[in-house]
Order: sequence, then structure tokens, then C-alpha cells
Amino acid sequence: MEGLRLDYLLGERLFFYRSQGSKARAYARTWGLPKIWQHALGTEPAYIIEVISGYFDKLSPKEQDKVLLHEISHIPKNFSGALVPHTRHGKGSFKGKLEILIDKYFESYD
Repeated sequence: MEGLRLDYLLGERLFFYRSQGSKARAYARTWGLPKIWQHALGTEPAYIIEVISGYFDKLSPKEQDKVLLHEISHIPKNFSGALVPHTRHGKGSFKGKLEILIDKYFESYD
């Protein structure tokens, strides 16, 4: 995973959760802890990446990796608790940056 430039991710503040029985149609979701909650709870920013097992588990390992990279891409470089949306006017293409990240990730296995 070296070379992916993901060192801004704080491992102790990044959590993973597996949901079962969800009615959501997504494979996974990213949840951030907004500033108001951080202040109210007296805690630091944190993120949860939730995989919806009914959909996620049916994917191949390669597709699961792509889904997780997609979700990680929603976490901004300042690790503030906010989320990066799919559409960011004037900030470049989310999809384009994700494709570069995925390509670099799979290059590391070659």
C-alpha cells in the first residue's frame, strides 16, 4: 500500500463495521463524525466504513478492495470528520482520482 498517499488516515480513528439485514442498496457506506459531535463529545474526528454484508460479501476480493478504496476516498486529507462528496465543483473529478488510486493499489500487487 506504499505509494498510495493514504498516510493521512489515522488508523486508531478509522473503524470498520459489517452490517447484516440492511435494506440499503449500497455495498458500503462511510460515516464521519461531524464537528458538532466532536465538540459535544469532547473527542477527535473519526470515521466508520460500514460494509453491507448482503451485497459486499458476494463480490470478488478484487471488487471488495475497489469498494473499500471508494469509501476511503470519501475521507478528506485533513481527516476533519467531514466527507468528500462524489461531485465537487472546481475540485477535480472524484471518479478520476479514485481510478488513479485503484490503479496504483493494484500495481503494488504486480
